[in-house]
Amino acid sequence: MIAEYVIVGGGAYGCAVAYHLASQGRSVVVLEAVGVGGGASGGPGKRGVRGNRRDLRELPLLREAHRLWPRLADELGAETGYVRSGSVSLIEEEVVGGRGGVVAAEAHAHTQTRFGIPTEVWDGARVREVIPGLSGNVRAALHVPGDGVAAQYRTTLAYADAARRSGAVIHEGAKVVELRSRQAGRHARVVTEDGRAVEAERAVLLAANSSVPGLVRENFGHVVPAWTVYPQVVLLRPEHAVTLPLLVGHDSRLISVKSLDGGLIQLSGGWRGRFDPDTGRGEPVEANVRGNIAQLEALLPAAGELTRVSVHVASPETATVDQIPFVDAVPGAEGFYLATGWTGHGWALLPAASRDIAHLLLHGTAPSTLAPFSLSRIP
Repeated sequence: MIAEYVIVGGGAYGCAVAYHLASQGRSVVVLEAVGVGGGASGGPGKRGVRGNRRDLRELPLLREAHRLWPRLADELGAETGYVRSGSVSLIEEEVVGGRGGVVAAEAHAHTQTRFGIPTEVWDGARVREVIPGLSGNVRAALHVPGDGVAAQYRTTLAYADAARRSGAVIHEGAKVVELRSRQAGRHARVVTEDGRAVEAERAVLLAANSSVPGLVRENFGHVVPAWTVYPQVVLLRPEHAVTLPLLVGHDSRLISVKSLDGGLIQLSGGWRGRFDPDTGRGEPVEANVRGNIAQLEALLPAAGELTRVSVHVASPETATVDQIPFVDAVPGAEGFYLATGWTGHGWALLPAASRDIAHLLLHGTAPSTLAPFSLSRIP
């Protein structure tokens, strides 16, 4: 099988880049080990489209993503679950380390606004007016009205369907086990577990997030400084109905809160599960589940007792040493590119970053927005 472009990974980024390439008339094959959206792009609830307190190197992409998200469903012809709700990053402590607290709020708001992410500082009274029932310890918040939430699985399926309509071929159940770089007279090649070989006339993109570092190390001997994590997502039913009209983050607590249909609360924010070698999947760590819930109970006492509906930790993701992604050509592997390390960062950037990754594959040069994500930033 031969195509101009081969993409390894049928998650949000693999499908979105396939859509952008195919819609420009390029032949594209996507190889997905399990099923579309079966990894980090799946799972329950929604994810935040968040510019608030984001790494400054990502804000140019986020500014463009803010513009693209509201029109994405119309472009793809399917629902994405996107809602521009706005967000708050709550502040309880005066100073947290060297960069948090009320003392730093105005500087953060000014800087984010200068990067094109309008931000304002709310005092505690204003925050509690908008989110009744918050702890009296909340002293202030950073508010970004352009932030919101979107449904990751629905959006991934929408990109996949749009890619197929544009001519892309997506193979599910096609786990990649071998990579061969371009050599004289031969294309870059990808080999699946069942022995199928797919050749790329132009380029191969490694976009299977948690699998990318291993594939690069085992096939090309290059170390990508990243590791696999199993983020925890807890769905809760509050004893008392609460109003959460905004995406809620926090200056010092590991907490991210979203309202879902039916009065449920989605709770995440950085607490992690662990790998279960018997099942090959993630599993909950009870102490981390309880710890995450306890933080929300302290922050939102009006909700009363929080009853677990489900705990999801099955989807592996990849984090990097400086907590922003890697998007670049693979050193010493002609014809191969990688895009990995999206944990906690990639979802909000998706409409803009996927388009720019397609540009990189088409032209061989990265747009300026991707420059901060080069492998060369690590000596």
